Amino acid sequence: MKSLIKLGIGIFATALVFATGNSALAETYVVDASHSQVGFAVKHLVVSTVKGKFSVFEGSVEIDDQKNVSNVKAKIDVASVDTGRAKRDQHLRSPDFFDAATYPTIEFASTSISKRGDKYTVIGDLTIRGVTRKVTLIGELTGVINDPYFGQRAGFVATGKINRRNFDVKWSKQMDNGGLVVGDDVTLSIEVEALVPKQS
Repeated sequence: MKSLIKLGIGIFATALVFATGNSALAETYVVDASHSQVGFAVKHLVVSTVKGKFSVFEGSVEIDDQKNVSNVKAKIDVASVDTGRAKRDQHLRSPDFFDAATYPTIEFASTSISKRGDKYTVIGDLTIRGVTRKVTLIGELTGVINDPYFGQRAGFVATGKINRRNFDVKWSKQMDNGGLVVGDDVTLSIEVEALVPKQS
């Protein structure tokens, strides 16, 4: 009996050390917004595409020493939406679209991440206008470097597509031919440079 107890304690201790060791291998990288971009594109009048971005955002991603990505989080300032046209941006901030005064942030938190080859499938909860839906992003880790001047940095890109109506962003007008002024499908394009904060 004593030998069985010792064996059980030994197995538990080994598993604990292994688990602790694995978690310690992951580093949390903080998004460097000055070298990153959160963009989107949506059809206008069917024949053209309007592109825009959010200028203010923050986020983090965990990457281990085997260059595996996990636990992606992001928060976007809705009022920072920028399509290059002030009047259009003001409309996007209004209750017709994002309603920035009531819902000032867009948030994302991954719930599962899988890797196949060089590609990552990132599934997570996206919240827009207080509505949370599962979305899927396809991403790729573009590189990890340890630069003596800039510190430890990583690059990550991801794309995805959502239907804006699923997030209660429903405004549009119907044309005479039945088409919509603003399309429902929104393409997401994310380019991130992130760094491990230096210890003070």
